[in-house]
Amino acid sequence: MKRLLAVTLGILTAIGGFVDIGDLVANALVGSRYGFALAWVVPVGVVGICLYAEMCGRVAAISGRPVFDLIRERLGPRLGLANLAASFLVTALTLTAEIGGVALALELATSVNYLLWVPLVGFLVWLVIWRVGFARMEQVFGLAGLLLIVFAVALWKLGPDWGQVLHDASHPALPPGEGLPTYLYYAIALFGAAMTPYEVFFFSSGGVEEHWTRRDVGVARSNVFIGFPLGGVLSLAIMGCTALVFFPLGVGVDTLGQVAMPPAVALGKVGLAIVLVGIFAATFGAALETGLSAGYTVAQYFGWQWGKFVRPLQAARFHGVTLLTIVVGVMVMLTTVDPIKVTEYSIVFSAVALPLTYLPILIVANDPEYMGERVNGRISNTLGTVYLVLVLAASLAAIPLMIATKAGQ
Repeated sequence: MKRLLAVTLGILTAIGGFVDIGDLVANALVGSRYGFALAWVVPVGVVGICLYAEMCGRVAAISGRPVFDLIRERLGPRLGLANLAASFLVTALTLTAEIGGVALALELATSVNYLLWVPLVGFLVWLVIWRVGFARMEQVFGLAGLLLIVFAVALWKLGPDWGQVLHDASHPALPPGEGLPTYLYYAIALFGAAMTPYEVFFFSSGGVEEHWTRRDVGVARSNVFIGFPLGGVLSLAIMGCTALVFFPLGVGVDTLGQVAMPPAVALGKVGLAIVLVGIFAATFGAALETGLSAGYTVAQYFGWQWGKFVRPLQAARFHGVTLLTIVVGVMVMLTTVDPIKVTEYSIVFSAVALPLTYLPILIVANDPEYMGERVNGRISNTLGTVYLVLVLAASLAAIPLMIATKAGQ
């Protein structure tokens, strides 16, 4: 059981990265609009995040320090500051949307307007970060988020023609009336969602929180190769459900209520209840993850004491940054801005920031001063280089495609 619970960091990270509020809607929207024609993007993103998360976990276990801390030391304050600015802004934007996402989930369950829930959600996120231990937090919300497996059960119950599904996924084709620029825009959005920068910063910082050592490299890899593929499976299940229910009808998905509909159709009220709890757990876990990541990056750059392995008063500036980011997120949500749109934009902007995140990680993972004999091997470096080319292409194309397609319209 202890070994099983050791992978909950990867589960929490994967669910927070793959199945937060924006990804819930984005995967559902893509399924309803393109069927299975963009399913190939998810495994491409899973391989990429597994590759770099494994590097981050290994760096944390060998050096005892988080990746962001080493990036500043290895590459200097200027490049570190550029990395900090890009990753913090994207993380803060995503945290804002996650707060709104939790409130939307509560609105679905209670019929009380989500804006009335927003201040309470912000307070609860801060309270859990302040008071709940890291291990307990990841176990509760990481495992509770697994209730989203209900989408996979619903997909099976809907009874698709699996041969046709495999054909559609392996032979992607544009539906009638859809243009290539919009297709590429959503492909980059899904890829950016899978490789969001805060995932790797949270994961490596979490390894330090859990006191990983050289003997825990295997634990780090178990987290990566169980947690992240699981998040990818959940993403594909969400996409598959809406592809079966909405795509044949030509109905697009753009609300959380529509996302929850396929499990309700396939499994009835029980399915609806499970999916609502799962959405709440996943979005709340993502809010915790992004809130902590905001504090981690700033504190590690400036060399402040950070983390939940010390008393809050010993890491007051770390907790202060986290609290301030939550407060700003709550205030932005109370302006009535659409939380789903906020997250969709954050996904696109995260794609722009990807090279600043992953190039330094590759450099640190190859530095024998930090890694000793545990530097990257040939396969890791080859794949890492290939993915750097992909993230650079995605970052260059993201903004022009967003403008050209009016954010996928």
